[in-house]
Amino acid sequence: MTDLVLCDDHTVFADALSTVLTQHGFTVRAVTATVSGAVTALRGLNPDLCLLDRGLGDGDGLLALEELTRASARTKILMLTADENPDTAARALDAGAVGYLHKTGSVSSLTQALRRAMDGEVVVELPSRGDRPRSPDLGDARRLAAHLTPRERQCLALLVEGASTVAMQRRMGISSTTVRTHIQALLTKLGVHSRLEAASFAVRHRLLVDPPHRATGT
Repeated sequence: MTDLVLCDDHTVFADALSTVLTQHGFTVRAVTATVSGAVTALRGLNPDLCLLDRGLGDGDGLLALEELTRASARTKILMLTADENPDTAARALDAGAVGYLHKTGSVSSLTQALRRAMDGEVVVELPSRGDRPRSPDLGDARRLAAHLTPRERQCLALLVEGASTVAMQRRMGISSTTVRTHIQALLTKLGVHSRLEAASFAVRHRLLVDPPHRATGT
């Protein structure tokens, strides 16, 4: 079973989430409300995962990422926060987090994100509705893009070309379902809502996407 440490200073939320995660097959080894408590828990327990809020009783979880990573190198840290700014997501990934999740997401999306992180994926899930903070600058945009997988970068290059799902399927040698999966993943990682917005994002920030080419596998 996957074990984790939950770090959130909202006691009711943390207790409820701990119960829900346990019901979904995760083992919650510790719940803490402070950065110092998280450091101690990670150092002593070396869990598989750590869910980390940003605003904590003794500091900013974002600024504590490097210290937490040092406390347990094997632990995959995902931020679970109410901050939906793509700039912050880029900073978190740059500091060592493997995921950035918004608290408005469903339990299902959260548990799926945790399992994806355990499989080695970088997971970014931001709200798809409502106004967003300012667009990320060039440096933040490229940090977000750096976490795309080769397949996702290939899909992004094809989106810039204006390719349809069918055209992408043929050129990449994969199923349409897999194409849609890769596209959804790159949309969430870049913090955009649509294929058109993703293509515009890539062009506007001059992202270095890989030239599209045919490949086999998924």
